[in-house]
Amino acid sequence: MSGTLVIQTAFLGDVVLTMPLLTAVAERHGPIDIVVTPQAAPLLEGHPAVRRVLPYDKRGADRGIGAFFRLAGVLRRSAYDRAYLPHGSMRTAGLALLAGVPERIGFGDSPAARTYTLRVPRPRDTHETRRLLALAGAGWETADVRFDLPTSETDRRRAAAWLAERGVDDGFVGVAPGSVWGTKRWPFYPELARLLPDRIVVIGGPEDRERGEAIAAAAGGRAVSAAGALSLRESAALLRHAGILVTNDSAPLHLAAAVGVPTVAVFGPTVPAFGFGPVGAEDVIVEVTGLSCRPCSRHGPAVCPLGHHRCMRDLTVERVAAAVAERRRTGIE
Repeated sequence: MSGTLVIQTAFLGDVVLTMPLLTAVAERHGPIDIVVTPQAAPLLEGHPAVRRVLPYDKRGADRGIGAFFRLAGVLRRSAYDRAYLPHGSMRTAGLALLAGVPERIGFGDSPAARTYTLRVPRPRDTHETRRLLALAGAGWETADVRFDLPTSETDRRRAAAWLAERGVDDGFVGVAPGSVWGTKRWPFYPELARLLPDRIVVIGGPEDRERGEAIAAAAGGRAVSAAGALSLRESAALLRHAGILVTNDSAPLHLAAAVGVPTVAVFGPTVPAFGFGPVGAEDVIVEVTGLSCRPCSRHGPAVCPLGHHRCMRDLTVERVAAAVAERRRTGIE
């Protein structure tokens, strides 16, 4: 086997943002193989640009040097012609090197750039999807941003049945209260659910189940929680039925972009200028400006370094609710 390899073992949201690059690379070289975490693997199964998905549980079952060398051996036997390395980590660079991939493409400012055979300048002042497209070569500035997120007929049927069983029609307000990073979680979703007049569906994984239950309880029967009830792909299929999604700066924001759902994006410790904001021209960002401590990191720490978490706590429920109403109004016009 030969061909093209992509190694993207970052978080789920990063994998979603890599999808346009996969499409661009596949148009140039044919379908690709991709190494991703087990959490992200289901999103890429059936993707039109992907030939094979190789799960790598770097923090779990595949943790340690032995599993690292075993995966490198699997990749070496595939005899890839080239590898795209959007993550930029030493781990992914090491996999490509040990696999003997002769052409290794990544950004010139990455920690592992010295190991690449082609170092691409990282574009500035643009969205992460377009930055990643630069790895595909000339013409990235005008290339279509296509996510091509696959959902099967079974995914769509199960999502629609879940909504129908609960009497939820299309056009509901989705809310996604979770995030891997603690300080990215806006704490007032239950209060928002109580204030909004709309039918609400909570989106999230098993780790968001308790938050989902709290939001549903606060809404007095107008909200139901799908957190932990549906698979990742089923959740993406469910999002296609939403009229809008209110979300933190986390993976659901990028899933919404991939399925074309309008968003109200809540930003706290991070800022949209990092390139990870919503992609829709009319999508709304709500944030507290003027704080000297913001942004406090590239990802958002587990807890506020200063102890006050003002970037989220000063963001009022009324302001987010007004943003939802405004975005829904502009969507109708």
